[in-house]
Amino acid sequence: MTKPEIIQRLLAPGIIAIIRADSADQLLHAAEALLAGGVTAVEITMTTPNAIPTIGDIAAKLGDQILMGVGSIIDPETARVAILGGAEFVITPVTRPEIIRMCNRYGKPIASGAFTPTECLVAHESGADFVKLFPADQVGPGYIKNLLAPLPMLQIIPTGGVNAATASAFLQAGSVALGVGTALVSRDILAARAWKKLTARAAELVQAVRAARLA
Repeated sequence: MTKPEIIQRLLAPGIIAIIRADSADQLLHAAEALLAGGVTAVEITMTTPNAIPTIGDIAAKLGDQILMGVGSIIDPETARVAILGGAEFVITPVTRPEIIRMCNRYGKPIASGAFTPTECLVAHESGADFVKLFPADQVGPGYIKNLLAPLPMLQIIPTGGVNAATASAFLQAGSVALGVGTALVSRDILAARAWKKLTARAAELVQAVRAARLA
């Protein structure tokens, strides 16, 4: 899959499900449940045990139906290993130009974590495809609107505080996609293996994004 194709998949439907789990055992079923609800991009964080092998296993089993990425990357070496292991996109919690360069070298999209206007601009000028605004729940949609006034070139993906109820406000503020964590894939859902509930949550979020973009 080419980089432009991966980026298009991230933008439509525009939801990246973030899974931070204590065990990799349930992740294939979680990915299948998300896919059934219409969420086709999944980020497995590096804080999850066996994250990289799991990303490769899910990608091999589900193929092009789903886009598997890696999150919580804080060094370029781990980004490289994850990409070689099957990750189609990389997400960081912080601004590290060396990670951005590594992802660009391998032709994979990166959403670089940033919070301040300076960090956002550094991420963009370093070659990041997206700016992951984190933690977005500390500032809200109004902050994104204010950022984009002087920095309209930013492609912002907020993470933190994003759910079906807040999706519209974040998108209307100018976000290009949304990163959704425990509001979608909670530890309780994983522990209970409540896959039907996860599918319902995913479908609700997809519908909320679709309605917001049509508004």
